[in-house]
Amino acid sequence: MGIFDRLSTMIRSNINDLISRAENPEKMLNQLISDMKGQLAKAKQQVASAIADEKKLQADAEAMRKQAQDWERRAMLAVQEGRDDLAKQALTRYNEAMQGAQQLHETWVKHKAETETLKGSLRQLNDKIEEAKRKKNILVARARRAEAQQRIQETMSGMSDKSAFESFERMSEKIEQQERRAIAAAELQNEFEGDTLAQQFQQLEYKGSSDQQLLELKSRMGLLGAGGGEAAKQLGKGGETLEAEVVEEEDEKK
Repeated sequence: MGIFDRLSTMIRSNINDLISRAENPEKMLNQLISDMKGQLAKAKQQVASAIADEKKLQADAEAMRKQAQDWERRAMLAVQEGRDDLAKQALTRYNEAMQGAQQLHETWVKHKAETETLKGSLRQLNDKIEEAKRKKNILVARARRAEAQQRIQETMSGMSDKSAFESFERMSEKIEQQERRAIAAAELQNEFEGDTLAQQFQQLEYKGSSDQQLLELKSRMGLLGAGGGEAAKQLGKGGETLEAEVVEEEDEKK
């Protein structure tokens, strides 16, 4: 099983465990993202180790090739000095070094290809985690909306018997009744307290004052004819006669 196969299995296991005991979607999603980041960090370490091994194989193959070149140079030196026996031994070492260098090179090429595949997988894993982080906010918003809708439905279901609304209406009616009683009590207090005679004269004075104001307004507007002044005087006299009658009536009662 490869590195990313093991990581995928671990992530799926963690996700299934979190979903099975999920209570707070936002908290669970944050935990999932955190777990993914942790697995990504481990994957980076393993890929880094693979890259280091690949670099070492490359260096070992290059060192073996240089060693082969050194033995070839020594063989040429032995031939120049007339030491064919040494030249043969040097060539034997040269062949061994070249075979080792070739084997290391082939191993390095395969390991390098595997390392590039791992790096590509690592980039894909990183992209998926970034996509998950972007989707997390959308999922959290959807979870909150669903929770709000559920709470509203539960509230509406609990109020289906209309008891709360009926209680509210009864309380509203009770308050209105208290307000009407308070207004009635205030009216009674104003009517039966104080000097009633003075109150009656205040009403008469107010009426006369209003009539007088009306005549003055019509006079300024030019709506009164030639007899307008006489009408005003008669109105004033009528007001005085009415007041006298009220006084006489009060005296007779006494």
